[in-house]
Amino acid sequence: MPKTTRSGEPRRSELPSTLQRSDEKAQRTFAEAHDAAMTQYHDEQRAHRVAYAALKNTHEKVGDHWRPKGRSGPSDAQAEGGVRTRRKTAGGVDANASKAHLYQVARELHVPGRSTMSKGELVSAIQKANDRKSRQARG
Repeated sequence: MPKTTRSGEPRRSELPSTLQRSDEKAQRTFAEAHDAAMTQYHDEQRAHRVAYAALKNTHEKVGDHWRPKGRSGPSDAQAEGGVRTRRKTAGGVDANASKAHLYQVARELHVPGRSTMSKGELVSAIQKANDRKSRQARG
């Protein structure tokens, strides 16, 4: 099912719940990338992967929604690779951001023990907090 209308607007009802709670640019980025990938690959699962990859270049997941990043670019080691890359993904956390930025996100999400965490530990803790917030938002 297309994620955009004929006029190019995202179909909110067709978007994942975290994107429904995100800004219009995140919704449009995901929807347009998804529809383009469906046209090219004719595979729903692959289209979702392509759409999330496009989204992760411009947005980061914070809690239960996607927020624009300060700079565009890959968010983790998996995103830096190509289609055949098999690296660990950070699930929407901008693992390439500075430790100071990750600390601020962890603070916003009320991650306990954040002041003593390494950068890798912050990424993992933020990812867990994001998953928890998304589950809570879904009910």
